[in-house]
Amino acid sequence: MNAQELALQAKQASRVLALATTQQKNAALSAMAQAVRTAAKDLFAANKLDLQAAEQAVKEGKMKPSLFARLKLDENKLKAVAAGMEDLMHLPDPVGRTLAYTEMAPGLTLQKVSCPLGVLLVIFEARPDVLPQIAALAVKSGNAVILKGGKEALHTNEAFLKVLTGALNSLPGGWPQGALSLVHSRQDAAELLKQDAYIDLVIPRGSNALVQYVKENTSIPVLGHADGVCHIYIAPSAPAALAIKVCVDAKTQYPAACNAVETLLVDAAWPQENVNALLQALAKAGVKCHALEAQKQRFTGCEYAKEINWHTEYGALELSLLTVSGVQEAAAHINRYGSHHTDAVLTQDEKEADYFLSAVDSAGVYHNASTRFADGYRYGFGAEVGISTAKTHARGPVGLEGLTIYKYRLRGQGQIVGDFVGPNAQAFTHKNLLQEDKK
Repeated sequence: MNAQELALQAKQASRVLALATTQQKNAALSAMAQAVRTAAKDLFAANKLDLQAAEQAVKEGKMKPSLFARLKLDENKLKAVAAGMEDLMHLPDPVGRTLAYTEMAPGLTLQKVSCPLGVLLVIFEARPDVLPQIAALAVKSGNAVILKGGKEALHTNEAFLKVLTGALNSLPGGWPQGALSLVHSRQDAAELLKQDAYIDLVIPRGSNALVQYVKENTSIPVLGHADGVCHIYIAPSAPAALAIKVCVDAKTQYPAACNAVETLLVDAAWPQENVNALLQALAKAGVKCHALEAQKQRFTGCEYAKEINWHTEYGALELSLLTVSGVQEAAAHINRYGSHHTDAVLTQDEKEADYFLSAVDSAGVYHNASTRFADGYRYGFGAEVGISTAKTHARGPVGLEGLTIYKYRLRGQGQIVGDFVGPNAQAFTHKNLLQEDKK
């Protein structure tokens, strides 16, 4: 089946999925979760094949260790995948919600109602748990999805697809053919990017190079983020214990993740003994720190350079450090060099925190919390298809709501526009019926 035929089949499936009931979708999620648990041994065996090939690639310098770390599927990840599917069952159906309800005139009402996007094309690298997460979100949101995984996770992705399609086909009446499909080659992806007649949204999950390639080679709307250059600003009032706890977690809990912190902005007024304690904690955790030569005395024990690329996303146990003077300078630095992903301020000053949360132009802005919380599962979305730094349609972790759009339903009793023009025109009432219902 070529790319056009695959996209057409997905479009046809999406028409059926748009009519699926909440009960049908939840039954599908339950079957998928159970199938994943039952097939654990097969999934781990498939992942082992990918890991063996990846390990050799790392030795040959053809793969970064950070990419290898993302590739591994372990029991915790698999449990999270299954739990995420079941969590989605308990979330409200995102389709069919009345977002606005207006009486345009007596007997003429307008509803704004949520509906599926249609067909998603998701291109991702190395993360084997991405496929089941996105498949589950597509099911709950009533979308068809075509997946293109990285060659590094070829065996794992194929194993997941087999398990999930088997679960869906076992349902009474089955599941629409083409609702969930997987391609492998770059040529397949390139051809799918041309299918704007059938595919409604492209979601690239991976490197900056991948996202840029997708944007430059499709006319289909693209949702995603290019980099994960996340910052933490440590204000003068931040307690040392809090700063150490948050910064170490944000860097070391999963350094390869896009929401791991990459730059610490330390206020000039933060006590030097606190700085020293933080540096010691980071060093103990195996973190390599980079600072400017001019700030050697402030940041002892770091690697120093005359210039630092503040756009750097390390994806490893490395950090850039910089001294700033005040929250305004910190916010300005983040807005200039950050990727508008997730940034945090550590402070006991509420006004300072409010300024940071308002001034920093990022999808997620946090006060006294680790940037690693930027995740659809942690937000209570059940899972996510990715994190968007865009300012259209969806921003931040994109869960069910971000996979829906809306349509307008107008109900009348034979009214025509001519009734509302001319010297004897009928007046529009534009009454908010949702507010009326709440009274």
